[in-house]
Amino acid sequence: MKRCFVFTLLAWNIIVACAQEKPLDDKMDFEDYDPPSTLVVPEHHLTRAKFPFIDVHNHQFNMPTQDLQALTKEMDKLNMAVMVNLSGRGRGSTEHLDRSLENVKKTNPKRFIVFTNMDFAAIDDPEWQGRMLKQLEDDVKKGANGLKIYKSLGMFTQDSKGNRVHIDDPRIDPIWDKCGELGIPVLIHAADPKQFWQPIDKNNERWLELKLHPGRRHDTDPVSWETIIAEQHNIFKKHPKTKFINAHLGWYGSDLKKLGELLDKFPNMYTEIGAVIAELGRQPRAAKAFLTKYQDRVLFGKDSWVPEEYETYFRVLETADEYFPYHKRYHAFWRMYGLDLPDDVLKKIYYKNALKIVPNIDASQFPK
Repeated sequence: MKRCFVFTLLAWNIIVACAQEKPLDDKMDFEDYDPPSTLVVPEHHLTRAKFPFIDVHNHQFNMPTQDLQALTKEMDKLNMAVMVNLSGRGRGSTEHLDRSLENVKKTNPKRFIVFTNMDFAAIDDPEWQGRMLKQLEDDVKKGANGLKIYKSLGMFTQDSKGNRVHIDDPRIDPIWDKCGELGIPVLIHAADPKQFWQPIDKNNERWLELKLHPGRRHDTDPVSWETIIAEQHNIFKKHPKTKFINAHLGWYGSDLKKLGELLDKFPNMYTEIGAVIAELGRQPRAAKAFLTKYQDRVLFGKDSWVPEEYETYFRVLETADEYFPYHKRYHAFWRMYGLDLPDDVLKKIYYKNALKIVPNIDASQFPK
């Protein structure tokens, strides 16, 4: 009898609780749900880097006519000593490169480094190779200090017959070798994040980005992510005397073990953190261990020129802050944690590694 009474009372309590629990009528899309954290922890909003730094991954498409004095003032606020403009030829023009170099020389040559670019679309023209080799030599003589390869090579560039031009096409081999001979690095962006090739569903970590920017999806592309990345790795192996900067952590920011294996395998490969700081910020212990181990091989890069976004980079690299937001939710809906890197590692990432592999940067702008 007593047991029956207890059961009845328990059941009644459950019924009452359910009756009092009113369902929410409000419905919210995932992209709208982004509540501010109630966590109370120390915060350090860094608008200026601890040490002067070199941004090896920047794009200034208006450099021929740009007010570089005004740009320098914006760089000063960040403590950016040198900006590398990877888009020296703009959309491919020699005139664009010439005028960019002229503007830099006239304004402040210590503060800007310019890379050149190359068009691979005419690769099956018998004269293409010789023409590109001469162009590269001429550009370096004029003042270009590196070669930037866009992701179009391997993904979109086709020859005259409509065939995809492979990154490791043997017709390009003399170009890679010439870069090594001239002593300039090749900063190469191959493919895009692997998730862009995966099904666009609830299991895709970049779902929101692909919903907002459907042009970035590659899930129906005829060439796989693995194929493009393998072609890139092939040129690292075939050209050991050329220094390659593998952009965006080589898209292995979420697999630092694999990235470390690549750095071990290819001593001529370096990497940079442009547009992938969110990957490091969500794994602070693993990222700190990785950057400490490979402190001589990682460079600072940002990619898009949005000055207020540099704070995220400084905060991840320099502070021990916890659980702070990334500046683009569609890149990272998770929170960041600071790595609190020691000064000797910071200096290498911020400027020492770039000074080693990018020629003609004035080292007097940096501490020892």
